[in-house]
Amino acid sequence: MQYNVHEAKSQLSALIAKAEAGEEVIIARANAPAVRLVPIEPPKQGRVLGEAKGLVSIAEDFDTLPDDFMEHFE
Repeated sequence: MQYNVHEAKSQLSALIAKAEAGEEVIIARANAPAVRLVPIEPPKQGRVLGEAKGLVSIAEDFDTLPDDFMEHFE
């Protein structure tokens, strides 16, 4: 919905609530759309160190290369 600057000044709290509820709020100057009021996305939760502990295992020979491995790079 579109509101002029004067309406937006007097109803700012209500317009913020509408934007937070998902309604499109546009503020116009001289009947020309100027800005869109949108809610701020909550910050994404960061990764937690050690959250995969015990879920991954590495074979004891993971870094053992076959005898002919280097031949492929010469």
